[in-house]
Amino acid sequence: MNENNNNQVKKARKPAAPRRKAATAPKKAPAETTAEAPKPRRTRQPREVRKTPVRIIPLGGLNEIGKNMTVFECSNDMFILDCGLAFPDADMPGVDIVIPDFTYVERNADKIRGIVITHGHEDHIGGLAYLLKKVNVPVYATRLTIGLIEGKLREQGILNKVDLNVVEPRKTVKMGCMAVEFIKVNHSIPDAVGMAIHTPAGIIVHTGDFKVDYSPIDGKIIDLARFGELGSKGVLALMADSTNAERPGYTHSERTVGESFDRLFKKGEGKRIIIATFSSNIHRVQQIINCAARYGRKVAVFGRSMINVINTAIELGYLEVPDGIIIDIEMMNNFANERIVLITTGSQGEPMSALTRMAMNDHKKVNITPMDFIIISATPIPGNEKYVTRVVNELMKSGAEVVYEAMYEVHVSGHACQEELKLLQALTKPKFFIPVHGEYKHLKKHADLALQMGMARENVIIAEIGNVIETDGVSMKIVSQVPSGRVLVDGLGVGDVGSIVLRDRKHLAQDGLIIIVIGIERAVNEVVAGPDIISRGFVYVRESEELFVEAKNLLKRTLSACSSAEMREWTTLKGKLRDALSDYIYQKTKRNPMILPIIMDV
Repeated sequence: MNENNNNQVKKARKPAAPRRKAATAPKKAPAETTAEAPKPRRTRQPREVRKTPVRIIPLGGLNEIGKNMTVFECSNDMFILDCGLAFPDADMPGVDIVIPDFTYVERNADKIRGIVITHGHEDHIGGLAYLLKKVNVPVYATRLTIGLIEGKLREQGILNKVDLNVVEPRKTVKMGCMAVEFIKVNHSIPDAVGMAIHTPAGIIVHTGDFKVDYSPIDGKIIDLARFGELGSKGVLALMADSTNAERPGYTHSERTVGESFDRLFKKGEGKRIIIATFSSNIHRVQQIINCAARYGRKVAVFGRSMINVINTAIELGYLEVPDGIIIDIEMMNNFANERIVLITTGSQGEPMSALTRMAMNDHKKVNITPMDFIIISATPIPGNEKYVTRVVNELMKSGAEVVYEAMYEVHVSGHACQEELKLLQALTKPKFFIPVHGEYKHLKKHADLALQMGMARENVIIAEIGNVIETDGVSMKIVSQVPSGRVLVDGLGVGDVGSIVLRDRKHLAQDGLIIIVIGIERAVNEVVAGPDIISRGFVYVRESEELFVEAKNLLKRTLSACSSAEMREWTTLKGKLRDALSDYIYQKTKRNPMILPIIMDV
């Protein structure tokens, strides 16, 4: 409370003193005429004014890792923050990527004023090309992020159809009745930003993915001053990255990885060095190139995504590469192994990645030998641990020395730990808090941190995708639900693989397939060929001849027992054949293969 307010409080209390004194020594009077001492007046609190409502609609990134996407809506204006992808789980056989459900956005296409992007990671830009094919609106992002988006749109053949705009930190973009201010943050990719969304109801701060790094590789520190300025003005709501909310303390600076690389390059002297890392971690690639130059090594790059990102970063000036350091893959054999550093994808053990193919001796250019020193500079994403372990095991079987995160400081996270999350909370001083980006356990832990810092429980909202969170500056609550979920991309097909197709794929993967083929002459209603049985992925046929002979006899008996009417109705006939064979197969093998009867009109 400031000095003026104190003076006002003191002045308001002075007249009350004589009243209290008079009340303690009243003149005697009849009981029925005794008057009560006047009560001090209560100062009325100013009533909060409700403002034009703003709706926050997360369509991805909550209770999951990846496919981050949030819609902000006010009056007749909307804009989208990020549009990412997620990678398929083990229960999605054949699926390439997963993107958000755009149904709500498509229904409101005429309201959308633009798309703003926080940074260039796949979980924030990977779904953008698919969205822009349906809703073509301007895109706003920082320079490197726009460069990476251009590559994706070029692959999809829509680059020339999209309006891409470069925005510098501390600049603001108008979105109808709202405005989006870009704020510099640190992350594991350059040019990452948070957003201050200025709305009629108040300021909403969205951190994007961030950490606090006081010694970043590019020297550009997170703009804590601006977050503090916004906090002093009054922040209505904070939406903050929850990925590392379970980790106490602070996230280490990226420079610690550079120091580890220096020690490991000395240790790997005389051997070829292979380093697997995320393709988007340009700061890490810069440190690898710096070490290679220092130790007189040439750098070769493997993996399509790695090559694309490095080329973009060099072109835009985000990577400083001395002349002659990076060599073409085809030139690699012209140099001794001890003069080579390979930078490759595959730090997550992805089956088709360059490092995995090297480990399985399936790479055309690289064979792993005891003269290889391999560094996996990444932490396995939850769910990928077994894939990474398998790759490490196979590399070691080939005699290579393998260094990974558990042994040395060869990786640091790009996400804030608990003390950094508390710092942002303290700087912005939000009235409401919405944890974002993470599984439920991450969101819950982040919410608990906010409560520890004094946030009222009713002002913390743990939302789910599709929730419509509405605020008028006075209150904030979930008011409704919009269509949301996941859309599966398989090859060129977007959304044509649904739950039924996935169920069939899992069924085929688990128990295999049996096809029954029968030829029927419709004119006389007689079986003229078959039944024949074709099996795939069920049992090895040559070792199960007796089983298939009995199965054929069962099908013949089933056909003989069918009436002439059932023989004409092929749908009914297929059902009888399927049921009879399914019961028999389960009785003999305790398996449930998919059974497909095919009847041909001969």
